[in-house]
Order: sequence, then structure tokens, then C-alpha cells
Amino acid sequence: MMMASSKSFLSDTEKTFEYQNILPSLPIPPLQHTLDRYLDSVKPHVTEEEYRQTEFLVNQFASGLGKELHFKLSEKAKYMRNWLEKWWDEAVYLELRNPNALYGNMSGPGPYMYNLWTAKADSQLERASLMLNVITEYWQNLRRERLRPHKDNKGRSLCMNQFRRMFNCSRIPGHFKDELLYHFKTESEGDCPSNIIVLYKGRIFSIQSVDENDEPLTAPEFMILLQIIYKQCNSSPPGQGLANLTTLKRSDWAEARGRILALHPDNYHKLQEIEKSVFVLGLDDYSPKDESEVSWQGLGGNAEGKWFDKSLCVVVYKNGLIASNCDHAPTDAMVLVSCTYYVHLRVLEHKGSWQGTKTIRKLKAPMELELHLDPHIIKTISEAKTIFPKNCDSVEVLTSHFTEYGKSFIRKHKLHPDTHVQLALQLAYYRQHRRPAPTYETATTRRFYHGRTETMRSCTTEAINWCKAMVDPSVGGGRRYQLYKMAADRHNKLMDECSNFEGCDRHLLGLAMICREENIPLPQIFTDSSFFRSGGGGNFILSTSSVGYTPVYGGVAPMCSNGYGAFYRIENHQIVFFLTSWTEDKDTSVQQFAKDLHTTLQEMIKLIQTQVTESARL
Repeated sequence: MMMASSKSFLSDTEKTFEYQNILPSLPIPPLQHTLDRYLDSVKPHVTEEEYRQTEFLVNQFASGLGKELHFKLSEKAKYMRNWLEKWWDEAVYLELRNPNALYGNMSGPGPYMYNLWTAKADSQLERASLMLNVITEYWQNLRRERLRPHKDNKGRSLCMNQFRRMFNCSRIPGHFKDELLYHFKTESEGDCPSNIIVLYKGRIFSIQSVDENDEPLTAPEFMILLQIIYKQCNSSPPGQGLANLTTLKRSDWAEARGRILALHPDNYHKLQEIEKSVFVLGLDDYSPKDESEVSWQGLGGNAEGKWFDKSLCVVVYKNGLIASNCDHAPTDAMVLVSCTYYVHLRVLEHKGSWQGTKTIRKLKAPMELELHLDPHIIKTISEAKTIFPKNCDSVEVLTSHFTEYGKSFIRKHKLHPDTHVQLALQLAYYRQHRRPAPTYETATTRRFYHGRTETMRSCTTEAINWCKAMVDPSVGGGRRYQLYKMAADRHNKLMDECSNFEGCDRHLLGLAMICREENIPLPQIFTDSSFFRSGGGGNFILSTSSVGYTPVYGGVAPMCSNGYGAFYRIENHQIVFFLTSWTEDKDTSVQQFAKDLHTTLQEMIKLIQTQVTESARL
């Protein structure tokens, strides 16, 4: 929902976290419902014979081991507000050994570049200073529980727990499993660290963010601190480049971190200064030439301007353009969207430049964090500097604006904007590859205690029937429109179910995790080829999500080497995509996919308009 002012984010009558304890516990769907939904999702991707085999395995599971596992899961859930939370953090994020950088973190371009903050020389420090002020302001409002608690379109309270994990949070690498450490506290809970980390030219600085009254420093005061850092870094040799270590595979980074801690006791305290900080601001000497390059740089780019383990990094480039990079483990995208949109509105309210007092009070000088390193760690940093740019070259990012219509026009025809875009994604992929794409769409489950997401499997039989009709010249417009409506209705029903935690993926994950905990061999439905071909095990060819109806958006890399990331915002008069693909696969191209998406969206609205006009004549 578009908001006219940053003040609409705040409330004097409701506290941010006041409804947490009355949220319903995370439910468990009936086993048969889960298995029926799973079978439905398999159909577009297998032959009739393969489907019958999968159906046999599912029925066997339902009457045998599945019933036992479901009972064990139900018993476990009786004593937990959210039975999935720990498994989700660990199995989906913390146990993965790939680097956070590129392979897991979220990124997005700052929406400020569309209006007041276009590329401009000599604007970097001024914009960074205002960013520091307004993000600290947002953090302080969260600390004081002044952020209005979120509610859905039915007025039901939504879980705000992820907002506790956005600031003062860091992932700590482990040899076999990482750990998330949270240091955020509300004012009523006590003190929490208030320092901000600034990264520039391989150097690391810690700066204060609030005054003696716990109010944010002004933008001019932040500017003084950044000027000190800027001058020091540009008059000294490059720093240690410690941030490069956060681009390593997790076990390699854990080994390096353990060695660093053993080298000198001061290293522990300096790493704590980074890991407990509110967030990280990076200054980067590069000047991205357009929105796509800002997005690519934000996802990867210069590692010395990001600490990839932090829940929030903001990078300000030489020409004043801005990107964010966030660890996905603590939060989903909606948290970043909320913060970024608030910041965007505050920048607009400031008219792009600080509007308050220019008085500079006595400030504590930035503290540089130099660690004690040995030749082995220095060599590891050097190797990381060589490897990471090559990894960055393996991913393509394209931002694409479709400007012929948006939410207003779609709503005018009594259609759901997200459903419309999801069907466009299905048809664009089908037109390019002539096969269905197992698709992950994010469905929020925040109406439940500590709820995060369910997988909405949007490649339905109905969607593929419509895609086939759209590429078959013998099928008339009336039939195509009828199939479109059937596909849209099916999508809407499934999305509603998933938001109520009645999908299949999270329940199936829970059953698999019970097997792992009790050392039970994994049932055949999880090793059946249909499971992987329909997206199971992280094999979704299209990884998609709507990030709402504001100017804020971003995305992640594709789940599969031959897949796409397709994330989008839907504004009143345009639809904007953040598309990603891996360069190693020669059959995928974000440029071609964007063209097909635009063609498809044009074709869809022509179909709808024609059919609505013909119906009106009748």
C-alpha cells in the first residue's frame, strides 16, 4: 500500500511488538491436504506414467510412514509456538556452505535514484550522511516501538519478529553450521549497541550514531565523521581488506575467523564491534552507469564495501547512487522494503538535503578497527580478492521497466495484479523454452507467530493449459480468455491457502526433518524424480516474489544454474522487474526473458481488453 508520508509508519497508540503474544501458533495442515497439493504441483512436469508412479508412492506414504511422521510432528508442535522456525533457519540458511555473497543475500537499488538523487558528482558523502541519519531514526523508532504494527487486508495482526532481526544482527560462520547472533533490544528491554560500521578502501571504522540523549546525530554531524574517514583513507595505503573474508565459503570463513580470534585477544573485541553494530555503511569509489549496474554491484561488486554477514549493508557509490545488501537468514524482503520505503519518504521530505540544524556538537572521532593478522590470513584475504570478482561475473542482473500499464489498469479489469504478473512469468518462460517451469513464489505466513513464508507453486496445470493455448494459433481469443480466468482463479485460491499455511512445501520439510532427527531413512517421495522436477530440494527454475506496490524492490540470484530470479514491484502505472540468471547456462538470458515478459504483458492486456469489449457488446 502506498503511503503519502513517513509519519504513516508511526503510531502513538500501538506498540510495534504489542500483538506478538496473541498471534496464533503456526499450524500443521492435514496430511492428505498437503499430499493432494503436492500431487497437483507435480502434474505439469511429468508424463502420465511418471505421475501414476508418484501417485502410488504418495498414497503408500500417506497410509504408512507419512502417517507416523505426521503424528510425531503434531506431537512436537503441541509444545511450540512455531515448530518450523529453528529448522527453517538452520536447514534453509545456516547449514549451507556456499558463500552468503551472491548465493544467498538479497540486494536492491535505492529508489532515491528515480527522483531527487540521480547520479551526481561530489554527492557521495552528503547523501551517505543523510542516509545515516534517517536509517538511525528508523532504528530508534523501532527501539521505542513507535513503528506501527503491520496488519493484513482483513485487519489481522502480522508478526513483527523479523524487525528485531534487521539491526544489530550478524551471521557467524561455523565449520558445519553458522549461527545468528542478535543484539537488538527495545528501550524497555535495555541498552543495545548503537555504533555503525563504515567500510572504505579496505579499512573498517566504528562511529557513534546517537547523542547523549539517544537521539540520532544530524546529517551534518555524520558528514564530519565521514569526511574524517574519507580523508584518512585517501591519504593512506589500502587497508587490510578484512571484509573480503565474508565472501568465502562458510567453512573456509569459519576457519579463517577462528585463526584470527586465536592470534590476539583484541581481535575478538574488534570483530564484536562489527558484528554487534546497528548496520554497515560502505563507501565505494565506483560509479554505476545505470539501474541494472547498481543492482549488480549491490548483489556482488566490491566486497570491501560490504560485510556480507550483516543483516543490513548500505553502499553509497561515488556518483551518489545507492544499493543495499542483506543476509537473507534473519529476515525476508518485506523488512528491507519497509525500512527502505521509510528512508525514501524521509529523503523526499528533506527534499534531498538536510533541512535541520547545521550546528556541530562535540563528536567522538571514528575508531579504526585494525586487527592483528598473520601471513596466512593475509594470503587468504588476497585469494578471496581474486576469487570473488570471478564469482560476480557468473551472475547477470537486469532491471526492466514495463511502462504500458500497472496496478491501476489491472485492477480496473477486476484482476489481481500479482496473479496477472505471475501468469505473465509462466507464459514468458513457456514461450522461450516450450516447457513448464517449476516456480517458487513467496507467500507470507506472518499472520502466525514468527511466521515467515510458504512456497506458492504457481506453475499449475491451469496456468500451463493457458500457456499452451496462447502459443497455439488455432485457439481463439474467447477460449484463451476462459483459460486465463481459470488459471487466475486457481492461483488466487492457492495463494490464499499458502498464506494460511495450507501449502505443501513447509509441511513436507517438517516431515523430512523428523526423519533426520530420528535417523529414519528418507521416504521415497523425497527421492522420487518427480519431487525434484517439480521444484523440491530447491530446484525451482523460476524463483519469484512480489515486493509490493512501492518504488522499492530488489532480488536474489536464481536457485538453479539454468533458472531465473524474477522479482518485481507493481506500481500504479508500471511493473518493474529485477531479473537474474547465471552466465554458465547458455539457454537462459535475462535480456531475452525481459523482452518476452514485455511482449507477454502486452499480449495479455490486449486479450483481456478484446474479450471485455466483446462481452459488453453482447
